[in-house]
Amino acid sequence: MANHALVLPELDHRVQTREEPRFLHEVTNEPAWKTVAGNIRALLFPSKLPPLVLTSKPIAVVDPMAEKRGGASSVISVVLHVAIIATILWAFVAAKKVMPRPVERVTRIDVPVYMPIAPIKGPVMGGGGGGGSHDIIQTPKGRLPQIEEKPIAAPMVIENNHPKMEAAPAINMPKDIQVVNNNLPNLGDPRTSVVGAPSNGIGSAGGMGIGSGGGIGSGKSNGFGSGSGGGYGGGLYHVGGAVSAPQLVFAPDPEFTDEARRVKYEGTCVVSLVVDAQGNTQRIQVLRHLGMGLDEKAVEAVRHYRFRPATMQGKAVPVEMDVEVTFHIS
Repeated sequence: MANHALVLPELDHRVQTREEPRFLHEVTNEPAWKTVAGNIRALLFPSKLPPLVLTSKPIAVVDPMAEKRGGASSVISVVLHVAIIATILWAFVAAKKVMPRPVERVTRIDVPVYMPIAPIKGPVMGGGGGGGSHDIIQTPKGRLPQIEEKPIAAPMVIENNHPKMEAAPAINMPKDIQVVNNNLPNLGDPRTSVVGAPSNGIGSAGGMGIGSGGGIGSGKSNGFGSGSGGGYGGGLYHVGGAVSAPQLVFAPDPEFTDEARRVKYEGTCVVSLVVDAQGNTQRIQVLRHLGMGLDEKAVEAVRHYRFRPATMQGKAVPVEMDVEVTFHIS
């Protein structure tokens, strides 16, 4: 039996000889108090480090957003901006001049003296009258008293219950004259739009109105209307007799205010106005107020009313009248 010897390869000396690992900094074990003291000393007395020396150099890079603009492009840009701004301002000013301003349809209502229809061979019409007794309030709307050529008693609201001479109130007017009158139960001025308590007016010398002289109106005699000397004076026309009533052709509904709508407030506002010979409304005044801003809304609505004008003997004439504006929440 042959003897075989086990031959081992020669091992590396690094395997055969074990070397200890090497560290850059030797780790030393020192007491904790020394570590704390060292940290405090470094905090209070930091060591000065040598200046930092940069070994790298910046490299110039082309800005991709940069644009090269010439002087001509800058000038063109400024000119275009100025032109655009000037165009906008010019358009604004031109539009403001072109826009038409709302024009109120107002015509003159200075009318000639209204002469009642008189007999063909009768006296010449004219004159007027007025009166009052220095009352606080004006004479309300009412009917005329009877007509006499030589009236004895002036028309007055306060009647004498024990007169020494009985005479019906009258004004100085020629007989057989057709005047504008109404069927109201109280005596007053048919031309006025005042609605209120009975009053002789703020005038003087008897009669009713704002004039003087024992008549009715603003004149200075015992007739009716402006002027003096008796008879019938001038003024606005009123519906009745030979004057027909204007016909309403357009009447927009009045608008409610937020306050009135919130509490569901309803009612009727009475407005006095003049309908001129073209059918437009003028001299709008509130006679019966509602409040809550509805009076202003009623005036605004009546201002847009349009009428077919009143006529007298086939000719359009301006008249004074009262209208009711009703506010109703449906």
